[in-house]
Amino acid sequence: MTQTIFMSALAAFSALYLCWGMKTLPKERWQIAAAVPLHKGGDGSWAGINLTWYGILTANAYLVASSLALVLMGAAGIALWAVIAVVVLLLAFCVPASSLVARIVEKKQNTFTVGGAVFVGTLLAPWIIVLVNQIPLGDRGVGVPPLPALAAISIAYAFGEGLGRLACVSFGCCYGKPLSACHPRVARIFAPIALTFTGKTKKIAYASSLDGIKVLPVQGATYLLYCAAGLVSTLLYLRAQYSAAFLLALCVTQGWRVISEFFRDDHRGIGRFSAYQVMGLVSICYGFWVVRHFRGDPSTLPELAQGFASLWSPAPLLLLQLLWVVIFIYTGLSRVTAATMSFHVNAEKV
Repeated sequence: MTQTIFMSALAAFSALYLCWGMKTLPKERWQIAAAVPLHKGGDGSWAGINLTWYGILTANAYLVASSLALVLMGAAGIALWAVIAVVVLLLAFCVPASSLVARIVEKKQNTFTVGGAVFVGTLLAPWIIVLVNQIPLGDRGVGVPPLPALAAISIAYAFGEGLGRLACVSFGCCYGKPLSACHPRVARIFAPIALTFTGKTKKIAYASSLDGIKVLPVQGATYLLYCAAGLVSTLLYLRAQYSAAFLLALCVTQGWRVISEFFRDDHRGIGRFSAYQVMGLVSICYGFWVVRHFRGDPSTLPELAQGFASLWSPAPLLLLQLLWVVIFIYTGLSRVTAATMSFHVNAEKV
């Protein structure tokens, strides 16, 4: 019964969030959430910094993904502090990598790439687990089983990356090709759900001048596919089929990363076959090697009630709140837009 409620709630939330985001976020109003004045100019106006919906939606995605990883690993009987150590160490590498890899591949200083961060995380995750197993964390000598932990991380990533695509819709990045540049049959299929972005500060406008033009809904397709893969992988996970859950989530997400690049119109680095596509293929091959190296699924079925119990305590809740704030500040302080503000008194209300 608990599993049915959990899976139904996860599916319903994913569907409703997608419908709201695809309908609302392409509009100009949903890029800047707030502006903070910093210093006053000679003309009496204030120069300020923008806080973006990209940051809010990205922080939401990290929060959901981390919470899901904590619940699933807790359900598999992994000690709470070991789970927290794995998640914190993984994020400590992946969050900076989202900027560093973009600088290397796209030659841009003020952008982020989830694909680069995931590639780094995929390579490091098994060895982070090995490292955590060398540290006494109050687990009474019971280490972190690699395959359940890796499967939980892959599922959490699938949902986090899927939900995070709405941040791209808000900012106008990771956009698809214009329908006019697609095969007529493809254009007809996607015309009813094509995205039209408005606002000159969105990336699709200043980078490609495609604002006001219908484009392929690549972000929405990614969201739908990743969350679907996450749901099926979660079902496998709850049946203790950890290897299958890990490989399904990994192959679908990284396989679609390779395919979806052909439908995107934003700059993805030099060459027809981008560095991110190479990373996706390498990640899939590496995943199969990892499953073979850490051979054998534990037979014990996960207990969701145990997973929720491990989450519902002060330490993980406070860490999740801190994570949301850190991610919001890191990704939500706009580097490519600015604000000019003026203030006045409403005399009729004095």
